[in-house]
Amino acid sequence: MGRGRQKAKHTKVARELKYFSPETDYNALERELTGSQHDHLEDELSKWAEYTADDDTYVPGDGTQR
Repeated sequence: MGRGRQKAKHTKVARELKYFSPETDYNALERELTGSQHDHLEDELSKWAEYTADDDTYVPGDGTQR
């Protein structure tokens, strides 16, 4: 008998999730999708600047240092 009650609860939760529609901030989504990736890259690189300061002579793809 416990299985029927458990299945009913799962069905209820599944139905709530299926028809749930939260408010969407389309302006924030647009900013995220059209934002300048160059700025994002610069921000990420600045976080690691202290580690890459000694690697100024490294040439990507070369495998050697100058």
